Amino acid sequence: MPILRAYALPHPPLAVPAVGRGEENKMQATLSAYDEVARAIAALAPETVIFITPHNVLYADYFHISPGNRAKGSFSRFGAPEARFAVEYDTELAGEIAELAQQNGLPAGPLGEKDAKLDHGVMVPMWFIHQHYRDYRAVRISQSGMDAAAHYRFGRCIAQAVGQRRAVLVASGDLSHKLPGSSYGTVPQGAEFDQAVTEALSRGDFLALFDIPEGLRERAAECGYNSYMVLAGCFDRRRVEARLLSYEGPFGVGYAVAAFAPGEPDESRDFLEQSTQALLAGARDRRNSEDCYRALARQSLEYAVRNGRRLPLPGGLPDELLNHQAGVFVSLHKNGRLRGCIGTIAPTTDCVATEIL
Repeated sequence: MPILRAYALPHPPLAVPAVGRGEENKMQATLSAYDEVARAIAALAPETVIFITPHNVLYADYFHISPGNRAKGSFSRFGAPEARFAVEYDTELAGEIAELAQQNGLPAGPLGEKDAKLDHGVMVPMWFIHQHYRDYRAVRISQSGMDAAAHYRFGRCIAQAVGQRRAVLVASGDLSHKLPGSSYGTVPQGAEFDQAVTEALSRGDFLALFDIPEGLRERAAECGYNSYMVLAGCFDRRRVEARLLSYEGPFGVGYAVAAFAPGEPDESRDFLEQSTQALLAGARDRRNSEDCYRALARQSLEYAVRNGRRLPLPGGLPDELLNHQAGVFVSLHKNGRLRGCIGTIAPTTDCVATEIL
């Protein structure tokens, strides 16, 4: 049995009346959509709610799953200590998710807990849910610093681990923090990112989420994208009924509420494979059009990885590589993300070719 429902939910503390003190009235579309989601969850009566949050402990290469049997939290850091929460954890499901992730080459588990208190990425959705339903256990999972594909694969592990349980998933996250009126400043990429995401969510078009460039995400200053990718992975090779319930940005931050219900299996919705093939095709196109400098850098890297030693100076190189000296800088990107760089600002060898090597 697939996950009963999944929801993309924002987490502005101001939405909670004890914190907002009237300011929450400026986000009525979000509040109404949140209430609709909370009532729907109550009607489903899940035994477990799985929260994906960007605001608990986050590691570059590890999905952190909160340990222990229970957790507490409050909005005291937002001036509302009276808004308190206590939740029991579904330790069995948490363990199964971690085990499946490890089996699929995704480091995950309960190590490295720095603060056992619930974070606002969980507590804001929890506040709305608790207005209508409390009879559930929780699993709290942090985003990681890994790429979109890893988060999608992790979502597949969650769906497999859920099995026959009655479970709902909450993908907590805000969109751009750089819309007009934001204290972080305003950039045009903020609205561009929000439009791309909301259109993809409204259609259940998770392949379009894969197509959003890393650079656009970074310039938009978002925090929800990886939560949405976990949600998308939960519906791998399955049709979904998708509804965008609301979108607004009253404080310079984009808030989207979307609901997803599982449909029948559909092998054409293998979005990870489709995205991978598109990436490989793009890489082949770039390789076929690269200049002699990049071609030599790539050849050098591939040779070193395969043979464990430096590439000997190849024959047939053009004059511009052999008869000139210059500093050289080489950067390595993976799926648009900078993974390494090294170089010189002045020549240290007898020609550009050897400088690259």
